[in-house]
Amino acid sequence: MKDQSNHAFVIEGKMALPYQYFAGAVGSKFIVALRDEKKILGVRCEHCNKTWVPPRQTCEHCFAPLTDHWVEVQPAGVVTNFTVVRYAEPYQPQEPPYVLALIKLDGADSALTHLLDCGDIQNARIGMRVRAVFSDTPKDNILNIARFIPE
Repeated sequence: MKDQSNHAFVIEGKMALPYQYFAGAVGSKFIVALRDEKKILGVRCEHCNKTWVPPRQTCEHCFAPLTDHWVEVQPAGVVTNFTVVRYAEPYQPQEPPYVLALIKLDGADSALTHLLDCGDIQNARIGMRVRAVFSDTPKDNILNIARFIPE
């Protein structure tokens, strides 16, 4: 194949594109409950008895529809896994280093990914009991839960 690199006009740079994201009926109900009531909602599958947080429209276990069986789960749970973010990128929720954890809330059968504030990042542990701290400033996203902290 003939080298065509001299035929391409390339401009280095970055573009910021404004956009809107529609959370859908399920995601919207979840976010509104976090913002307005400081409640964490999940959806329960009537077929396999699993509760999903964050909520979704279809059960990942048996593929049944999940839009009608909302339940409140506890704002506390256990860290099932975590990672330490050490690099800076635009639009991060805070300055690195910080811990992102998978948290299985009491009453849920799935884990929620969120910020874990355990003081020093070296304190993060799988199996650690944590609880949600809600934001004082209403937001239209998952950051209505500001962070999780050790119980």
